[in-house]
Amino acid sequence: MQAAPFETMDDSPDIDRSFGAQSVASDERRARIRRVFEAVAPRYDLMNDLMSGGLHRGWKRTLARRVAACSGQVIDLAGGTGDVARLLLGPGRQVTVIDPSTAMMDIGRRRRGMQGVHWLHGEAEQLPLADASVDLLVVSFGLRNATQLFRSLQEVRRVLKPGAHFACLEFSRPRAWLAPAYDLHSRWVIPALGAAVARHPEAYRYLVESIRRFPDQAEFATLLRQAGFAEVHFEDLLFGIACLHFGTCPHEFARVRTSPHESARVSTSQQQFA
Repeated sequence: MQAAPFETMDDSPDIDRSFGAQSVASDERRARIRRVFEAVAPRYDLMNDLMSGGLHRGWKRTLARRVAACSGQVIDLAGGTGDVARLLLGPGRQVTVIDPSTAMMDIGRRRRGMQGVHWLHGEAEQLPLADASVDLLVVSFGLRNATQLFRSLQEVRRVLKPGAHFACLEFSRPRAWLAPAYDLHSRWVIPALGAAVARHPEAYRYLVESIRRFPDQAEFATLLRQAGFAEVHFEDLLFGIACLHFGTCPHEFARVRTSPHESARVSTSQQQFA
């Protein structure tokens, strides 16, 4: 029997009610996260290289290989500067980055190799897309920054066509023997790098804490099933430091007709795909 979805804020994942180590209301979480990414946008990709020793690039290439067979309308959710979107470009694909940070997307637009990538401002909790309009949706290190995680997963399922694919690359829980060293690195080294390179140590303390609060491999797989995804499975990367999660939209998924107001919003937003 399928588990019941989260009905109230008290039932929602712990990460929805936090900013770093602090407990905050949903609106405050949203505002603070937006400020973080506006602040770190100019050096965000450099910091990712330093924090992971460049490993995040290999993980993203692995993500791209796992979804190589998918074609059609492709969404890179929380795509930021578009490094994953660039890997997803190819014949038979229309690739769009959706991100709430215009600062991050502005940096991506100016980069080489982005011809053919479309850019659309939007949030995971309220995607500016029509029902059943997407063939593949990926998100890379972005869902933990959503204001409401479970609602975001429901939105992803809403916009996927029946049988379409979802793939999520996110930090997760490393093996027990690796956890102490990883904990020291994330607790002390990453904020120090944030201070030295990005000049925003508090922003990187938040990012580290968001990793700690994000559901682990099994917990996130359960959330995907609760949100209505089928064929849910995951693949650990580097002993569980990162993880690839996969799911599909069931063919029998019955979608609720979009309201007239929602239809108008979607129609206006989708003009940007052209």
